[in-house]
Amino acid sequence: MFIILLELFEPGYKTFLVSGTLIYNISPILMNSIKEISSTVIAIKGKTRLSEFRINSLKEGLKHKENIDNLECCEIYFLSLTKKLSQDNLNKLKSILSCSPVFECGSDFSFTVIPRFGTISPWSSKASEILNNCGMDFLERIERGFYYSFSSQLQFETKDIRELAGQLADKMTQDVMLDLSESENIFSTLSPREVLDIPMFEKGISAIEEANILLGLALNEDEIVYLYENYLATNANPTDAELMMFAQANSEHCRHKIFNASWKINNLEQPLSLFDMIRNTHALNPEGVLSAYEDNAAILSGYVSERFYPTSDNIYKAKKEAVNIVIKVETHNHPTAISPFSGAATGSGGEIRDEGATGVGAKPKAGLSGFSVSNLRIPNLNESWEIEESTPSRIANPLQIMLEAPIGSAAFNNEFGRPNILGYFRSFEMEGDIGSGVNRFGYHKPIMLAGGLGNIKPDHVNKSEVPIGSKLVVLGGPAMLIGLGGGSASSLSSGSGDLDLDYASVQRENPEMERRCQEVLDRCWQEGSSNPILFIHDVGAGGLSNAVPELVKDSGHGGLINLREIPNAERGMSPMEIWCNESQERYVIAIDETTVDKFEEFCLRERCPFAVIGEITEGSLLEVYDSEFNNYPINLSLDILFGKPPKSARSYIPRLKDLGSVDLSGYKIEDLFPKVLRHPTVASKNFLITIGDRTVTGLIARDQLVGPWQVPVADHSISSSGFTGTSGEAMSIGERTPNALLNAAATARLSVAESVTNILSSGIKNISDIKLSANWMGAPDRLDGNQDLYEAVEAIGMGLCPEWKITIPVGKDSLSMATDWKEGENLESVISPLSLIISAFAPLEDISLAVTPQIIVKEKTELLFIDLAKGSKRLGGSIVAQINNILAGNTPDVECVEEMPLFVECIHQLLKEKKILSYHDRSDGGLLTTISEMAFAGRVGVDILLDKILSDKNDCIDSLLNEELGVVIQIDTEERDSVMRCFQKTGLRNFIYTIGTLNNQKKINLIEGRRVIASWGLKELLEQWSRVSFEMQSLRDNPETAKEEFLSDIDVDRKGLSPKLTFSIPKILSLNKTKPLLAVLREQGVNGQVEMAAAFDRAGFSCVDVHMTDLINKKYQLNDFSGMVACGGFSYGDVLGAGGGWATNILHNEELKNQFSDFFLNESNFTLGVCNGCQTLALLSSLIPGSNGWPKFIRNTSEKFESRLVQTVIKESPSIFFKDMAGSVLPIPVAHGEGRLSSSSEEVINLTEANLNALAYADNAGFATEAYPQNPNGSLAGIAGITNESGRVTLMMPHPERAFLSYQYSWCPEDWEEYGPWMKFFLNAREFVD
Repeated sequence: MFIILLELFEPGYKTFLVSGTLIYNISPILMNSIKEISSTVIAIKGKTRLSEFRINSLKEGLKHKENIDNLECCEIYFLSLTKKLSQDNLNKLKSILSCSPVFECGSDFSFTVIPRFGTISPWSSKASEILNNCGMDFLERIERGFYYSFSSQLQFETKDIRELAGQLADKMTQDVMLDLSESENIFSTLSPREVLDIPMFEKGISAIEEANILLGLALNEDEIVYLYENYLATNANPTDAELMMFAQANSEHCRHKIFNASWKINNLEQPLSLFDMIRNTHALNPEGVLSAYEDNAAILSGYVSERFYPTSDNIYKAKKEAVNIVIKVETHNHPTAISPFSGAATGSGGEIRDEGATGVGAKPKAGLSGFSVSNLRIPNLNESWEIEESTPSRIANPLQIMLEAPIGSAAFNNEFGRPNILGYFRSFEMEGDIGSGVNRFGYHKPIMLAGGLGNIKPDHVNKSEVPIGSKLVVLGGPAMLIGLGGGSASSLSSGSGDLDLDYASVQRENPEMERRCQEVLDRCWQEGSSNPILFIHDVGAGGLSNAVPELVKDSGHGGLINLREIPNAERGMSPMEIWCNESQERYVIAIDETTVDKFEEFCLRERCPFAVIGEITEGSLLEVYDSEFNNYPINLSLDILFGKPPKSARSYIPRLKDLGSVDLSGYKIEDLFPKVLRHPTVASKNFLITIGDRTVTGLIARDQLVGPWQVPVADHSISSSGFTGTSGEAMSIGERTPNALLNAAATARLSVAESVTNILSSGIKNISDIKLSANWMGAPDRLDGNQDLYEAVEAIGMGLCPEWKITIPVGKDSLSMATDWKEGENLESVISPLSLIISAFAPLEDISLAVTPQIIVKEKTELLFIDLAKGSKRLGGSIVAQINNILAGNTPDVECVEEMPLFVECIHQLLKEKKILSYHDRSDGGLLTTISEMAFAGRVGVDILLDKILSDKNDCIDSLLNEELGVVIQIDTEERDSVMRCFQKTGLRNFIYTIGTLNNQKKINLIEGRRVIASWGLKELLEQWSRVSFEMQSLRDNPETAKEEFLSDIDVDRKGLSPKLTFSIPKILSLNKTKPLLAVLREQGVNGQVEMAAAFDRAGFSCVDVHMTDLINKKYQLNDFSGMVACGGFSYGDVLGAGGGWATNILHNEELKNQFSDFFLNESNFTLGVCNGCQTLALLSSLIPGSNGWPKFIRNTSEKFESRLVQTVIKESPSIFFKDMAGSVLPIPVAHGEGRLSSSSEEVINLTEANLNALAYADNAGFATEAYPQNPNGSLAGIAGITNESGRVTLMMPHPERAFLSYQYSWCPEDWEEYGPWMKFFLNAREFVD
């Protein structure tokens, strides 16, 4: 092997930068052009990687930061070649990779960080594919590294540099190299390895015991004996592949041993397991549930609506059918503790696959995510309640988790194209004695919640029969040595086990590959009764070793697998590693042998890898054949693999906890409330929300942000069933986990009830419409863990849910939530509370009924407080207790068991009658927080009337800061009598009070009698409430934009979104019967094509789904269409810059290039590029007449993905899309990470003078702005869209296709009817064709 290296330094100096090696140089040097190291590998310098503020941020975290100067970072590309590289090809590579021939470095020291040896990064997979698609047949693979250089007055030794590099590299996914000779290892391939026999017949049962430790199998003693006895009967030694497969299939993670265990309480055998009690809810109330406990997700009945998708002729059409609902919520706690970004990303990705693999194929639609961590300890926000930090080095600390994990989760959802529209965040860590001595409680092992809902066709709910001879297919990416033993690792407490096994258990993410897989699944389910899928299973924990046996077992037959047919990127893996690795973005599918060709056609069109790896056989034997060594690494009966090892048994002696009391008599509410608002659990979650695309699909009717000021206080989320009709789906979350330390049963009931009060304002009809996912986390082997778990499950499985006729058809448990480690000579431990996270789902008949917490500013309204706790004011577990480090007291419980069903019906009736103006539930932070958040959303002051809720003058804190169940609604005063009559039937009439009226002083006043006993300015409270988000964004994002947003968020005089129209919104569309053909163009990774087609379809076009492979294969010609739209998404994962891969494939394919050029020259057609399509078309400006001066689109100034509802002002321009719209100021969603124009000030002036600046981000007054966040990306002159001289080609970063219907806005004026103003944008295109 040899390496060609782009010389970054002048000849004569001794240091070279090669292939991700950590290079060490002593003096300033300059390299140019290329230096040949070997004949098959080259290295090329790319662009500068990090901005100045990002460099400064990195430097702050370095051990020797005071001795480090001029820290810089750039990208380095390493290419493995199959033949000699010509000068033409080299120039082509430099152009595609945006390389510069010279790199000047005035630094003394340097090193490079690369992906871990033996792995292939997602970047590499996609970049290699782009270059191969461009005809670069000389390339085997490309990889990317990050080259760092710095100066110092100190003499850094090799070990010092390695230590420094280790601080900048992710130890889970990256390596650093110090020696040039190591560079060959990046692309080195190893010889295949043979399966390992475990010498059981030679060493007896101890051989299995040793393998259990060596491989990290987490088998218990009973399971080891079970295996020993069964292998004795087979007269064959087990293999490492078989043992690892057994361990994954029978791990706590996969088999839920505790939930299926038998229980003894006070030595009395209990009749039901925990799972039996959960199933009880379904047994009693199965209505509305189509599938429970037997698939990757549960399926609920939905309303009939029109689903919009391309049919077999690729033309988008609406089809009326029951839109049934797929629901699933997962956790990914252990991987997120080890590697926060990847752990959370693959957590979201795995849950998405669960939805897609339900039935015989479903469509993921909308997501949720959540996090629980210990105290954040934000450097610039030291809080009195945060105890001194102690965390094991092998896991990330809470601050690191919350800076990285939410980005990982959001990034996967964004790139896959699933809107994340719901979530929760809790920070909790306390020391206390709850009867077992002083312990530390918290979430050092975090909770990472990932869930959502999707839709499925009625005839695809059940898996099909899988006959003998059916083919077994792996769909998705290749096997790689990542995520090995994740099921077992997740079954251990964090801090136990082996460090290398922890690292091995973390997966890596490739959302663009998962998107391709989903596109194939979409093609399958869109075939209806001709769907080629018989059975589908996602590949998650345990990899193929779990997915394939489960599928084969469920078929009722056996299976034969050809190991070497499994797509494999690492030939050096052993059979165990090939079989058991957890490479993500894969599915195992059973397909009838007669439909394999159709399935292959779908895969080839989507460029989605797949392989037929085996078939279903007669009997119950699972055989995995290795042609490399002509043996069987797996030869095991499924009866042994899925047999019944001895059932777990658990027991406890009940103990009454001495709860003590919460005494806050010496405190003042004026001092406590700002701290309550500043607690991360209560504070604004904005930093977790705007990083996630919440509008992709065009089917989102309610996300987290509320009102003209886009305040993050929504109680629930709502998605629409389709682009027509009123039906949809709602989701909410309920959790109060710290309370469980004091009363687990009450906390479980409270969590269910909170999910109800959160979802209630979405417009659900009956409480029984709600179905729950119950996710259980805890450490039952610690303290009172067994008792807490049993009593909590019993409380809702046998008590509250049956009482309310609510079913729990899906859930998950993760019961290893303790973190143990050694600090010096001391053993340390942090134990999580029993943590029940409830996610509620419900079908909605009319999504227009929903209201938000935004107070509507109008004359003669009032706030009603419905006290569902009937006067109880318990403070145990509350935020006000936490900020005072009081772990004691009675906790809230559900006091309205009988009244709640009628209360739900009453709220629905009032919503239908439009008598509720706004709604918010009482939760973390208490009633005062509830009302304050409503005031924040409405930018209005409130006088809180205390007379009827105070029992005495010292009761203010208890009354306003308890976290019992309750609801506050805003009503017109004139409707008060009719509203109270409705509530009369609920039995709650005596617990409803007028709690507030509006004031124009923008103050929150506490009023007792006629006296103001406390008062805060709205801005003062907003500053406290927004502080956590500001500090987190300052650490994670550009601190300048973080400050700008903070100042904007606390500006109580800011006007908010204020649309101004120069035209009338169409109410009824009068369309020509002729429907011109429109090419809805997409490349792999594009995810916004359906909503784009829906918008153009509504405007009168016949929309055709056109993949780039269709053009390459000449299935379509662009000039067959009247118009073309390039849609949003992440083509090739944006690995060569935004839109770079898509544009590169066009520019470097002569036939495609000519086809696009001809289309742009044709004056009878039009082109639109949105978001990723905008970025791509900007890179094709050389083909587009009249596009002189067009910019590229680069990283947002904030350096993060921006998803917001912003305002834009439409400028005078020749754009055919903006005809008769100039001067209008319109809200519109944005969702992008690279939307900033690369143009200079002079170039922007030229664009504007040529009238090519068609659209600009606007401030609240409607003027073009560069101010953040109104301008989300920092483009000069606020430019958001451009056009060419003819106006036939328009590019824009915002998303008009997600704003043509009024329900798509998270806020819009009340007088907008079915359509939003952007409908005219699409109608203008139709008018142009006429």
